[in-house]
Amino acid sequence: MAHAMGVDFIELDVVLTQDSQLIVLHDLSLEAVTDVRQRYPGRHREDGRFYAIDFSLEEIRGLRVHERVNPDGSPAFPDRFPPDKALFRIPAFAEEAELIRGLNRSSGRNIGLYIEPKAPAWHAENGQDILGETIRALAAHGYQSRSDNACLQSFDMEALKRARFELETDLKLVQLIGENSWKESDTEFDFLRTREGLREVSRFADGIGPWILHILELSTNNSTDISDLVPLAHEFGLFVHAYTLRADQIPDEIGGIGKALDLLTANTGLDGVFTDHPDQVLAVLPPRS
Repeated sequence: MAHAMGVDFIELDVVLTQDSQLIVLHDLSLEAVTDVRQRYPGRHREDGRFYAIDFSLEEIRGLRVHERVNPDGSPAFPDRFPPDKALFRIPAFAEEAELIRGLNRSSGRNIGLYIEPKAPAWHAENGQDILGETIRALAAHGYQSRSDNACLQSFDMEALKRARFELETDLKLVQLIGENSWKESDTEFDFLRTREGLREVSRFADGIGPWILHILELSTNNSTDISDLVPLAHEFGLFVHAYTLRADQIPDEIGGIGKALDLLTANTGLDGVFTDHPDQVLAVLPPRS
């Protein structure tokens, strides 16, 4: 679907199964987007969550995928696809990579892969090397260097340093930047938004992926609360791809995704944006040559 909408990259978050197979899944656990509670009652951990790493690929293939729901079962995005229509399945990374390769061939386009191996430190604590598995999987599909149309991103700075210096990947690396309170990793995100932090990132990475609100406070149509993060990153040769522009999370005061994008592109010098609505974003961007 995203391929047909004209995107430049398709972002794939990946996690590992019990039998060390990469699957495409945004979360470490399955309950928010699948029927795992009904199919495998009692397979949760003490925290009540059903982690993908505790299931084999065969077991995960049998799950049905639905739109994201909250812990109480209500839809996380009420105006999107109905969550009671579980029509889909979780793909293995290899299947998704081959699908994109095939679509590129049939369409004459070159859509890239933007991959996030989720929580490398957590996977390591559970006996799995997701970073190494991801780099090997990308290489198997022809993505090995900066000249290949792929990016490897992570919130974990130490993981990205390992990717560059220990695993010696030549892929484009992107340092994701979140809020410390999110506990995405042990990385000090406030530091990464400083000149010194960005200088450190430029030693091993090619770009940064900050939260949109680290760049521009999207609260009113006249917002002038713009940070210096983008120009600072550019000083160190880093591109900036911000996340995540969602039509159903933009305040009414902004006036829609088009207005939000206007604010971002006109005022910040942003190089790219992650979005759940690429058709709406491309509709308001100038035509590409």
